[in-house]
Amino acid sequence: MHASTPISSLFSFTSPAVKRLLGWKQGDEEEKWAEKAVDSLVKKLKKKKGAMEELERALSCPGQPSKCVTIPRSLDGRLQVSHRKGLPHVIYCRVWRWPDLQSHHELKPMECCEFPFGSKQKDVCINPYHYRRVETPVLPPVLVPRHSEFNPQLSLLAKFRNTSLNNEPLMPHNATFPESFQQQPPCTPFSSSPSNIFPQSPTTVGYPDSPQSSADPGSPYQITDFRPVCYEEPLHWCSVAYYELNNRVGETFQASSRSVLIDGFTDPSNNKNRFCLGLLSNVNRNSTIENTRRHIGKGVHLYYVGGEVYAECVSDSSIFVQSRNCNYQHGFHPSTVCKIPSGCSLKIFNNQLFAQLLSQSVNQGFEVVYELTKMCTIRMSFVKGWGAEYHRQDVTSTPCWIEIHLHGPLQWLDKVLTQMGSPHNPISSVS
Repeated sequence: MHASTPISSLFSFTSPAVKRLLGWKQGDEEEKWAEKAVDSLVKKLKKKKGAMEELERALSCPGQPSKCVTIPRSLDGRLQVSHRKGLPHVIYCRVWRWPDLQSHHELKPMECCEFPFGSKQKDVCINPYHYRRVETPVLPPVLVPRHSEFNPQLSLLAKFRNTSLNNEPLMPHNATFPESFQQQPPCTPFSSSPSNIFPQSPTTVGYPDSPQSSADPGSPYQITDFRPVCYEEPLHWCSVAYYELNNRVGETFQASSRSVLIDGFTDPSNNKNRFCLGLLSNVNRNSTIENTRRHIGKGVHLYYVGGEVYAECVSDSSIFVQSRNCNYQHGFHPSTVCKIPSGCSLKIFNNQLFAQLLSQSVNQGFEVVYELTKMCTIRMSFVKGWGAEYHRQDVTSTPCWIEIHLHGPLQWLDKVLTQMGSPHNPISSVS
């Protein structure tokens, strides 16, 4: 025996069943971790007659119909493999189909699946061919009219405009997720069906049929000529700036990965997927800020999936989010601050909703389109909230907070505004 051979290797043994299943493993997922994940699964499936055979059939014939392959659901819905915890269907979809899979938000169950993760049954299906990846919808171009008239009485943005900054209360309203979100089922941590847990937008917004058609008498559009302005996905989908009270601290973080973790730790490896607030120093930091920073912990996980942005609170303390896009979707006042407790996630931006509002607003003038820039900035505080239910009235009074700028929507707005030309009432710092 070689002197450097670890004793544990003398007793290591990979069963033939595990080896067989690992033959279908995709990508360069860590060998040892994948082996442990599959070994854990085999032990569970051997207790169910025919389960192993069904899984092998699904993996060997991906184009053929297959049955559900289930394991018991744990208390928190997650599965621990080695030192990592994750959702079972995500783990096995990562092993056998998509090694780059980051989150359950990227998966939707197939119609044939009887035990999808989101159904909250006592068993959960881990058949990787019973799930599909969420596709990013193609946003239709915004048709900017060269000449048009608009009937403001037909405006679908009236509600949004009438409750804009001019009419904001001295203190923002507060809402707690999920208690204040009445139309969805009760929140359970790590829900996997984000598109179904939220109510539909309070207003259904339609696009004009085509630039060439004459406008319907009941339509707000009297169309003469259009220039299409298309959405383009930028290299960095968002940037994140960190603040302590009203002071910005450190450099702005540019997010290129669709999955970004913003936490209170230090990461000397300079991971491009993490923005570690623990690394940032500030000579003006007081004891309240220091104490708050200690409680940020794992912080918030941002996902950009299928044209939607989700915020998942992975800190032990709540996070507080002000997103006009989210507020519009739920019928809240634009300045409402939503509390997201630990273990819950919330959709904080929807590209399709933004596209609908932008498409409809171009006929109302430059200023109305410009107003939508406020929708492209999301503010989020850690540990301490602000608004009517808190003694802090403004986000700049919270010890630790971040400001997220969504580059895709902002660049789209910029192109639309450039195409529209000068405003009738020039916008200035005093307007």
